[in-house]
Amino acid sequence: MTLSSVRALALASRVIGPSALRSAGLLAVAVLLAVAPAAAATPVSSQPQDSSSQPQDSTVVVYLVRHAEKADDGTDDPPLAVAGQIRVQILRALLADADLTHVHTTDWKRTRQTGLPIAEAVGVEPVLYDARDLDGVAAEIAATPGRHLVVGHSNTTPQLAAALGGDPSGPIQELEYDRLYVVTIVPARPPLTTLLRFGEPFVAGEDFSLRATRELVRPTTATAFVRPGN
Repeated sequence: MTLSSVRALALASRVIGPSALRSAGLLAVAVLLAVAPAAAATPVSSQPQDSSSQPQDSTVVVYLVRHAEKADDGTDDPPLAVAGQIRVQILRALLADADLTHVHTTDWKRTRQTGLPIAEAVGVEPVLYDARDLDGVAAEIAATPGRHLVVGHSNTTPQLAAALGGDPSGPIQELEYDRLYVVTIVPARPPLTTLLRFGEPFVAGEDFSLRATRELVRPTTATAFVRPGN
């Protein structure tokens, strides 16, 4: 197991809790988060070699999320709500050991505010993409080895997962913000899709934004939950 894998498992233990981590489903989540960065890393040979002659690893790992909960401010470009700020902190902790190399967002406040804290945490500059050209976005990402976080919308995130060759797993509901796709693209193999759930769980008809605002919960005190997707 690599050092990155050990750190990721330790992170999952802290975020989820040791007892929950022992369950088969959540352990699979922790292993996925540990292995995805390692799969995209270039193996290191024990023999000295000229780095200029080394083949570049072409694995692409893509994490896709909808923006976090948005505020209801009466505009067509609202910022994140308190609940959204909480969810971003959870996602940032979850992806801390994913070794992200790229962060992509659309040009809306809610997507930029979802991606920026994560980009800043890993030291990369967020790149804007055009959600009207998902096939072009998918082609560019698939051709760029590394580990990408893509922040989108309820009506673009499943579609982008599909454009990458992954399983979109149905439409995202209006109040559903906890879906996290992991699409792993390895040359000469079918893309592998894993659907996870993180943070406050989606319950049809329940709005976490209203409860979070009412209870005045701060992002720094939020508890993270990671669950296999359904």
